[in-house]
Amino acid sequence: MNEIKLTQFSHGGGCGCKIAPAVLSRMLSGMPAGLVPPDLLVGTEHADDAAVYRLNDHQAIVATTDFFTPIVDDPFDFGRIAATNALSDVYAMGGRPIMALAVVGMPLDKLPAEVIARILEGGASVCRDAGIPVAGGHSIDVLEPIYGLVGLGVVHPDQVKTNAGALAGDVLILTKPLGIGILSAGLKKGLLDDAAYAEMVRWTTTLNRIGIRLADMPSVHAVTDVTGFGLAGHLLEICRASRLVADLRFDELPLIESARMLAGQGIATGASARNWASYGGTVTLAPALPAWAGTMLTDPQTSGGLLISCAAEAVPEVMSALQDVQGEGGWLIGRMSVGAPELRVA
Repeated sequence: MNEIKLTQFSHGGGCGCKIAPAVLSRMLSGMPAGLVPPDLLVGTEHADDAAVYRLNDHQAIVATTDFFTPIVDDPFDFGRIAATNALSDVYAMGGRPIMALAVVGMPLDKLPAEVIARILEGGASVCRDAGIPVAGGHSIDVLEPIYGLVGLGVVHPDQVKTNAGALAGDVLILTKPLGIGILSAGLKKGLLDDAAYAEMVRWTTTLNRIGIRLADMPSVHAVTDVTGFGLAGHLLEICRASRLVADLRFDELPLIESARMLAGQGIATGASARNWASYGGTVTLAPALPAWAGTMLTDPQTSGGLLISCAAEAVPEVMSALQDVQGEGGWLIGRMSVGAPELRVA
């Protein structure tokens, strides 16, 4: 069991195996219009993190699913990371998770049952930490290992947080540092030491439960989580949905130090290049930035942090809540302003 390396069975890993934004957009462009009942508060309009359906005047259901191939070799850690990432979409909408369903695809001819069981145990441990059951699921025999969850949560209809509510003058807060995709690439190349691996697992298994607190804050105007499209891609979703321009200060971005060093050596994921090809035309980088700045901005974050757009006066409340819930994290990285949707990085 200890000799099996899960990443050897997958062509990509974690949120880095997501379909590139431009390709996904082309795939979805031809879909016929579906039903849009009045109680569907959030659907596919703005590439939000989860769907939200109003049940009554006081309750709405938050529904999402997220799954991927291994980003690490340890089965238990893979299960924990995948489950944490899946529940993040519920938290990003301001929801409180209530239960999960497991999504399992495994190459049964390659992985022993004991390894698969450890993946499931890892996911279940995160759900216990979130206070919810894994109430069922579905499993199939496939060529690459796949694991994730369907996440279900509840939120008050008036407290849903989407990516479309940012206002000019809002400040941007990021709740986790960047560099997870770069660390995953380093892991595959055998360049990650024990300390860097521990840092990677620590952040990717930190639940974004701060989202529940954000739902109670009217001055928090927009929220999304930063995952496979990188910080730039998910911030651009806020820009487009809110019809604003975003300005980032690169030297204010929280970077995992070992990832910064690897990026300086040219280490990156293939997903980073695909992300830039999808949206690089709407990103302006200051000439003085380091050559690897674009890599960090497009780096796919598996189980990344929440990106929060809020009024300046709400910053102390948000930061205090982060300390209460997460114990660390919370960086001011930029501001939203009037202008055609784009991202400018100085």
